[in-house]
Amino acid sequence: MDIESIEKGIKKVFDTYELFFLTERLKKYECRDRELSGAEIKEEIGIALRAVKDNRMVFSYTFDEEEKAVATLLENAQAILPFTDEDTDTGFPEAFSAYPTPELYDRGGLATDDDTKMTMLFDMERTILEYDTRIVTTRNCELLEAEIETIIINSRGLRAKGRKTLFTLSAMCVAKEADETSWYDWSWSHALSGINGVALGTEVARKAVSFLSSSQLDTGIYEGILTPQAACDLLGVLEGSFLAENLYKKKTTLAGKEGEKCFSEILSIIDSGLAGMGSFAFDGEGVPSRENHIVTNGCFETFLYDECYGRKLGRPSTGNGIREGIKGPPACAPRGMFIERGKEEISEAAFNGIIIAELMGAHTANTITGDFSLGAAGYLVKNSVQRPFTGVILSGNIFELLNNVKGIGTDLKFYGTSGSPSLYVEGLKISGR
Repeated sequence: MDIESIEKGIKKVFDTYELFFLTERLKKYECRDRELSGAEIKEEIGIALRAVKDNRMVFSYTFDEEEKAVATLLENAQAILPFTDEDTDTGFPEAFSAYPTPELYDRGGLATDDDTKMTMLFDMERTILEYDTRIVTTRNCELLEAEIETIIINSRGLRAKGRKTLFTLSAMCVAKEADETSWYDWSWSHALSGINGVALGTEVARKAVSFLSSSQLDTGIYEGILTPQAACDLLGVLEGSFLAENLYKKKTTLAGKEGEKCFSEILSIIDSGLAGMGSFAFDGEGVPSRENHIVTNGCFETFLYDECYGRKLGRPSTGNGIREGIKGPPACAPRGMFIERGKEEISEAAFNGIIIAELMGAHTANTITGDFSLGAAGYLVKNSVQRPFTGVILSGNIFELLNNVKGIGTDLKFYGTSGSPSLYVEGLKISGR
């Protein structure tokens, strides 16, 4: 691809610009009933343009190539320009002298033959089906392989280039006895060797069987454990409160509270461009990835900024300009937000209380106030005996809940871009029977 000629065409029309080149190669394998039930290979190569003329920023993208790409980008951008509002805070990051060099690319994993990868998938499904006679079927047994390459260039001299791989295993199974239950889970790694079909299959099967003969809890206030999966769901409710876009739009209750204690003193939260599924050497605007300590020992330290809202609020970007793909401009968002692991394991059997294993409906929570009311499933623990429960509601406020954290485990796990260890929490409000 002749990048120089693309830049030359854009310079004739716009004052400043940014080009984003994205290549994605995907392979997906699916199995059902111990046989391959589907396979898909997909490749997309696209170019996105953000350009400024007279303080008006426009965005366009194309999957066309070479000369046709330039024509398409310019035609679409110029058509939008008259309808774009003027904004004196528009602009792009300056050039950076260095970028981190995380190990995110597994050449050997990509080169591994298809038979080996399908065997990993079949082993996962076989493990599930043979775990217990009460397991009646599997669904969504998939292995997804992704290779992603990105180049970002802008008129301020920024040049950033990187690539990564992602391997994702997922599975669901159904268990049946007097009642019927199901469980879905997934795991991922930047390296093929980092995913384990047998281990995931065992966990999915164990969880499905463990929820057979569930009942409701009594309504009340409990102490208990949030598993990493449940804690990640709640962290997703909170993450918007840390974004500079919401600070600018007055949609966060943390405005003006930098430097104040807002959470449990044992709680620390980090957002890192080098952690979680979204890890990369730079963000969607070419700003180097870094660790941002948002909360340290309960004290709220900083908001997260992209270039746009950093300019509006007079702060440098923290590397939080995120792109979901080629079809949209970058937006202010978390990269890899996680609660730091604690120093001691939290035993699920050494207390009397509840374990919240799954939360449902996190998207319905109020991301401004932090109020939530979510479906919950888990286990009641009494005298080291666990009894499953479903069909209850966990309600409360995320800020209050995270002030009531009394213990943090060592089992940090990422689900996508959110990560958390197990959390021991007091004052869990349950609505049941």
